[in-house]
Amino acid sequence: MSDTALRGEFLSTIDWWREAGIDTLVEEEARDWLAAARPAPAPAASPAAATAKAPASVPATLDAIAAFYAEDAMFGRPDGRLLPQGDAASGLMLLADQPEPGDDEAGQIIGGEVGRLFDRMLAAIGRDRASIYLTTMTPVRVPGGRPESAALARWTEIARAHVSIAAPRLLLLLGDAATRAFIGTSLADARGRVHSLNLGGHNVRAMATFHPRFLLQQPARKADAWRDLRLLLEELGQ
Repeated sequence: MSDTALRGEFLSTIDWWREAGIDTLVEEEARDWLAAARPAPAPAASPAAATAKAPASVPATLDAIAAFYAEDAMFGRPDGRLLPQGDAASGLMLLADQPEPGDDEAGQIIGGEVGRLFDRMLAAIGRDRASIYLTTMTPVRVPGGRPESAALARWTEIARAHVSIAAPRLLLLLGDAATRAFIGTSLADARGRVHSLNLGGHNVRAMATFHPRFLLQQPARKADAWRDLRLLLEELGQ
């Protein structure tokens, strides 16, 4: 194509831009439109990539777990955090997904009206809060009660390490969220039997039952929860 023809094509393009309402070039410097295209420069590494940190390590002792729950920034606000409660050597560990509304003010995991039902459930199997090990997957309640998937994945990683370190004779999972995190199925599918979990090379027996919160909302399911507790007693008696 001759220079005259190229000039005609160029002017035609300019006219089309003008009709489309474009009256200025978007670049500050003039460009030689007839010059050969230059290779694009390699993208520079972003500051985030340059300063990315290695994945956070998993605490390796019960004291380190408690310190992690008390101090780590991933849980947001530093006040009102509820650390594991009870006796880690009791042999029975109970785990829920997160504290209940108002637990932080009460200073107690599963407190208030839900907690009163929970205490009656413990009494029915000859236990109390001092003779179990009670914890949640996060020390603070998430606004709205629904964590983001990335946060839930990290909670689960720490919680599984926590159970492995505590090495209870039996782990009782309270509610659907905790059940899915550990057993990988819904509460409805997990109830009624004992599961063997391999957590960091340690085998832990686990069961699942309703969270006391659910039983307050659905009192008719208390009979099903009692069947779960009787199975728990049988397993602890072995």
